[in-house]
Amino acid sequence: MALNALIVIILITSLISYNAFSNSDLKYRWMYIPYRCKHDGQYYRIFSHLFIHADFTHLIFNMLSLYFLGDKLINHFMIYYGEFMGQLYFIVLYFLGGLFATLIPYLRNHDNPAYMSLGASGAVSAVIFGAIMWNPSMTLNLMFIPIEIPAYIFGPLYIAFEIYSDRRGNTGVAHDAHIGGAIFGIIYILIINIDKGRELIDSIF
Repeated sequence: MALNALIVIILITSLISYNAFSNSDLKYRWMYIPYRCKHDGQYYRIFSHLFIHADFTHLIFNMLSLYFLGDKLINHFMIYYGEFMGQLYFIVLYFLGGLFATLIPYLRNHDNPAYMSLGASGAVSAVIFGAIMWNPSMTLNLMFIPIEIPAYIFGPLYIAFEIYSDRRGNTGVAHDAHIGGAIFGIIYILIINIDKGRELIDSIF
């Protein structure tokens, strides 16, 4: 397993999250709280929450999802753009995806002091949809569906599920962040390589 930007992100996130499991003060200081961003100028929380997770299950699920699809994508980037630029494109996707994922929660909760969230799910969602856009014909295996699903089918199903769950509410999951991250992942790939949009259309039709 070669050391690259993806592995560094996973290692740093895992180490900080592990530390935060037993350090409630650190966890609180790094959580995403839109109210604190707006009223106290604590805008660092927009990125700091990407490095902490609620528990081991939350951390492992996010990091495994990031690794399995992120590894494919970062290698495609490095082949296509070169090693340095490929990793840079991946870093931008991840962190701007995490930023974009905070927009809907911010608009909804910037005056709600009770709203808090944490975890890299929004950024991971951006990477997942970046990978789908880059290679829409690849197949994905899901734990609860024992068959391979083409990525261009999985993508719409994922977004539909997130929209449904967001509207239903009371799930304890920031589905709006997942949606925001997914949208950014799609837009980002179209910006850096519009031909991938054409490939997606070809895969569907």
